[in-house]
Amino acid sequence: FLRRPHPQASFLLRVSGPSMREEGIDDGALVVVDRALRPRHGQIVVAVIEGDFTIKKLFKTAGMVRLKAGNPTYPDIVPKEGQTLEIWGVVKSCIKIFV
Repeated sequence: FLRRPHPQASFLLRVSGPSMREEGIDDGALVVVDRALRPRHGQIVVAVIEGDFTIKKLFKTAGMVRLKAGNPTYPDIVPKEGQTLEIWGVVKSCIKIFV
């Protein structure tokens, strides 16, 4: 069904909200997340900011990190000094739910 290169580090998460709709990730979809992969610039990632999970596109330039939504109505997330940010995993695929 899905080829997972790191089965012990791969997870399914259900998405809540429309912040990534223009990237093809809709509210209620399932995403396959691989925690064994090193996150790179331009990848869609699961991030934890101050204990809250979010899915965004990762931008890393000149030592700065920015998380960009796939919906223009949502602002970019730029961690402030002292704010904790962890890139929890890399989104590898999306499973859409048709009702």
